Formats: sequence, C-alpha cells, structure tokens
Amino acid sequence: MNKVPVQPVIMAGGSGTRLWPLSRSGFPKQFLVLSGATSLFQQAAQRLLGLADGRTEVAAPVVVGNEEHRFLVLDQLREIGVEPGAVVLEPMGRNTAPAVTLAALQALEGGGDAVLVVTPADQTVTDAVAFTQALRGAVGMAADGAIAILGIAPDRPETGYGYIRAQGARVLEFVEKPDLATAENYLAEGGYFWNAGMFVLRASVWMAALERFRPDIASACRAAWAARSTDAKFVRPGRDEFAAVPAESVDYAVMEKCPGALDIRMQPLAAGWNDLGAWEAVWQVAVKDAQGNASVGDAIVSDSRNTLVHATSRLVSVVGVHDVVVVETPDAVLVASREKSQDVKNIVTRLGREQRGEQALHRKVHRPWGWYDGIDHGPRHQVKRIMVKPGACLSLQMHHHRAEHWIVVSGTAEVTVGDKAILLSENQSTYIPLGQTHRLANPGKVALEIIEVQSGSYLGEDDIVRFEDTYGRT
Repeated sequence: MNKVPVQPVIMAGGSGTRLWPLSRSGFPKQFLVLSGATSLFQQAAQRLLGLADGRTEVAAPVVVGNEEHRFLVLDQLREIGVEPGAVVLEPMGRNTAPAVTLAALQALEGGGDAVLVVTPADQTVTDAVAFTQALRGAVGMAADGAIAILGIAPDRPETGYGYIRAQGARVLEFVEKPDLATAENYLAEGGYFWNAGMFVLRASVWMAALERFRPDIASACRAAWAARSTDAKFVRPGRDEFAAVPAESVDYAVMEKCPGALDIRMQPLAAGWNDLGAWEAVWQVAVKDAQGNASVGDAIVSDSRNTLVHATSRLVSVVGVHDVVVVETPDAVLVASREKSQDVKNIVTRLGREQRGEQALHRKVHRPWGWYDGIDHGPRHQVKRIMVKPGACLSLQMHHHRAEHWIVVSGTAEVTVGDKAILLSENQSTYIPLGQTHRLANPGKVALEIIEVQSGSYLGEDDIVRFEDTYGRT
C-alpha cells in the first residue's frame, strides 16, 4: 500500500486582538506562552509531529505568516527542534483563504499532491493522542478526495464560534456565530458542532474548489506566487501582486459553499480543544481555585469569584470582584467583564485609530538579534536594556539626532565606531557620538546584555540609517 504524503500547514498570521494587552500586532497571541512552557505556535507544531506512522509520510511543516514575524517563527521552531519545510511570508494580511492557497501552491511544486493538514497556530489541545487519531481519520477521508473538517461537540452555548450542522460524517451546512438564544437551541437540538478551523484535503482539491467558487482569489494568488522570491527557508510572494488578492476567509470563500456541491465530511474531535480566542476562553481552560479564580504571575485574589488575573511585571491584587478579567503588562492594564472579553478588540481598534504604540508593541520589543526593553524615557533621553544573542549583531547604522552611551552588564560586546573596533566586558562602557556610524555585536557564547542611554533632540526608532544588515533591513 502506498504511503499517503501529508503536508502539515500552520497558519500563523493572526493578530490576536481580543487577547490585548498581552497580544500585540508585533507579538501576537500565537507566539505567547499562555499554557504550559511553550507558545501556542510551538504547541501546534509539536502536535503535528504525531501524524507520522507506517501509513503516512509527513513532510516538514509549511508555515504561512506575516513578514514582520519571520524571525519569531524561526526562533520558536528552533527552540523545539523543528525544521520548517518553508516559511511563506505574506506581505500584508489577506485572511485565511489566500494563506491556504499559498500553502497549496507550495505543496504542488514539483508535481506533488500532498494531503494538506491545515491548523491555526493559536489553539490548545489537552489530549494529544485523541487529536492525532482524529487527524489520521481526516487524512484518510482526504486521501480519497474528500474535504474533511474537524468539529467539536459543544458543551455550552458558545456565541464566539461558528457551527457545523452534520449528520454522521456528512456536513449539511455551516452556520455563522449565533446569538445566545440560537446557541442554546443548537445545544438542545443536537447535531451541531463547533467549527475548529482545522481542515484536511489534497492541495489539488483545494485549488479546484477555489477555482470553482472564487476564481478571482485563485488567479490573483497564482500571479503572486509566480512573482515570488526565495531566501533560504523564506518564500515571499510578489508584493504588488499579493496586494491585489481579495481578502476572504476559508469558510466564506469555499467551505460554506461545499455542502451539496462537493464531498465534504466532518471528523469529530474530542481532545480538549480550545481556540483561546478571548480572555473568557483563557479562564475556561485555566487551573482554578475553589472559588473559580485563576491567576498567573504575582497575584493576590481575595473575596472574589470566577475571576482571571494575569500579572507580568508587578504585584496585582483584587478584592471583592466577580466574573472579571485583569491583565497587567509593563505599559498597559486591562480590566474587563468576562462576558464582554470578546469586545477587547474594540479597544485595540481605538488604539490603532489614535496611533498609540500600545496597540503594536510591548515595552519589551523582540528583534532577530535579541530584544530591547524601554525602561525609562523623558523629553531628551531614553534608557533601554538590550540583549544580543550569541553570535548575533545589530546593523551598521547611524543616527542624525541622538548620541548613545553603552554599559556592558554581562557578556562581551564587540563595538565598532567609525573605522575602529573594540571589545568591552562586564562593567566597561563606551560613547557613540551623534552622526557616527556604529555597530554592536556579540562575539561570545553567552547572551550579551547592555544598558543603552540615548540623549538628543529626537529619539524615535525611525532615526536609524542602516548601511549593512544581516537581516535584510537596509
């Protein structure tokens, strides 16, 4: 019997606005550690490893994500020892249908026709064995030419999910997110399942369905794919061509049109699934005390019930509150009713409209070479704590409006200023004059940490002129 070629596809391009302030556009929820010791993205990649058995040939995963997050993807996969087959980088968000199309085109390269196992990067599963068994069942359906979608038997009248109406394995229809009364009717009537957003089908089957229902998306994606460039594991569709791709979800573009038109089946999934779409969902899966309270970090909860407290940088105390979410980060605090936690996205929309930085970045900002943490600032000064990974270096750069002082806290720094290079060790420092070309590198085998004090008339991140850059940012 021939082995079934399987291509895992991880969709990692979401923004996670409903988990603000922990999730930001520059570091969205799929890269956060919300349960266990690994991020949601890492958990998704690890779960897919279980697909390999004697009957299936599982390829290295294809990740479809945002250009801005490319080094987060590689770093987090490297941490868990997973080598991607390719990382397809969207120049801008176009929803899930174009993302899956790019993965299908990647899988069809060289004349192959693998079964795509498509999963979002922002879900949790508590029973990995049951998850793998369900996926293998879906792979079997897809190998025969069907479209298989995973459905979750509901245990509550959830209004935040779309539903699948099914009879046995046959999908009858897809239903939009319902109001509470309708969701209660679904639960009482039976035959309705939550749409987990995971589906399995051959790459050729996806392209044929897309050509049938949304030929405009198919042709635009093919044009962007034809204009692609590659850089090691990174695959970049043509920017101008991809900008012309209509934005549409998988469900709207194809899935909702399939019942009665194509062979679409449902594979039940009973594996402790949750998509952690909002803080209410995080509370649902958290470990709670006898009063239903869950906490993360340095938190004290007193005389409260059914409350979630998430502290990241300081002590957070709550007294006498019920059904409330409190999330603290170094630069923002959220207090919300649990039942209204879906509406946190409205705060993010307002922050974006007002061009507030808290919508996009944390105080601690990750970069391909490490990270920096803005620990103090004033009208003409800014203080950052900077970590540079072993062997990494920042760009050769210059600033028009600020000078910088660097103090080494730990590790070894190689500092280039003009045409001179020096080595600095712990407790040593140097000064970078305004307008002088310079570079910071870590030649050692341990992390380098420095304190940077900037002073000048303008301290914005856009006051950087790059001359050379390892990461293609010149």
